Amino acid sequence: MNKDFIRNDEINSIFDNIKEMVISSRNKVYTTVNTEMIHLYWNIGKIIMEIQKGDERASYGDEVLEKLSKKLTNEFGRGFSKRNLERMRKLYIFFPIATTLSSQLSWSHYLELLKVEEKVKRDFYMKECIESRWSVRELQRQKNSLLYERLTLSTNKKEVLRLSREGKILGDVKDFIKDPFVLEFLDIKENTNYLENDLEKNILNHLKEFLLELGKGFSFIGNQVRITIGEDHFYPDLVFYNRLLKCLVIMDLKIGKVMPQDIGQMQLYVHYYDREIKQSDENPTIGILLSTDKNKTVVKYTLPEDNRTIFSSEYKFHMPTEEELISVVEEEKKNFKLNE
Repeated sequence: MNKDFIRNDEINSIFDNIKEMVISSRNKVYTTVNTEMIHLYWNIGKIIMEIQKGDERASYGDEVLEKLSKKLTNEFGRGFSKRNLERMRKLYIFFPIATTLSSQLSWSHYLELLKVEEKVKRDFYMKECIESRWSVRELQRQKNSLLYERLTLSTNKKEVLRLSREGKILGDVKDFIKDPFVLEFLDIKENTNYLENDLEKNILNHLKEFLLELGKGFSFIGNQVRITIGEDHFYPDLVFYNRLLKCLVIMDLKIGKVMPQDIGQMQLYVHYYDREIKQSDENPTIGILLSTDKNKTVVKYTLPEDNRTIFSSEYKFHMPTEEELISVVEEEKKNFKLNE
């Protein structure tokens, strides 16, 4: 027997170790290059602002950028257009302290953040990008779906400032439940005929995007997961688990207005999961009724006042405008006063 013979599993083990080293090294190289590039652009922006004596709108600013762009492009090639130099200048203006720049974000992330003029809003998106590891595409989507506006239109100034510093802190069950949900990625036109079954299938076909819209900590368990109670079978539309809440989350989809029987059915699901499925170290199951009309007043009087497990939210198939969101918030305030 040849003692020098190496088994395939040993080769595979060596390969796996080398592969891990290569990937780790490449990631470190990318992070280093990315960090150096962003700090280079920041320093170029700083120099430009020093030339303009801190005045972004200095009358000679365009001339400075034109001349610098030509010379830098001739020397180093593409990447130093006048437009890019303007972005570098803006990077310095928006992030005047270099240590506030994050190596976890790419230049493409910063290009998106530079489009956000309001500092508290920009700080919020930057924090969420880092905490939730958003891709550039996801950052674009969250901005376009007005996530910040959805979270802050009904909050006070102190809460808005906290959001900008710390991102969205999920301290309560209600913090996890968005309202409205924006499902533009399903590509379903408003006011068209479709069935709840069609909606469910479409969500499953776009599960990754739906999980991102759900928010932090959600993982998919299954759809139409059968519940058997006595001789009767029931089929909740979607079942998830949230690792941050440490609980199961059941979601039922509805076209039209939520009615008392929908709430009763969700209560059945939640109670069953709490008594038969939930582990002893997990928190109570949450139920979400997702509909085109959450029928808030009926939900309020159907559920107990101390309800913390069943929620009703609406969904939209288009990116809402800020005017639409303001209208929703004003309607919420009016309903609240009427029911006081």
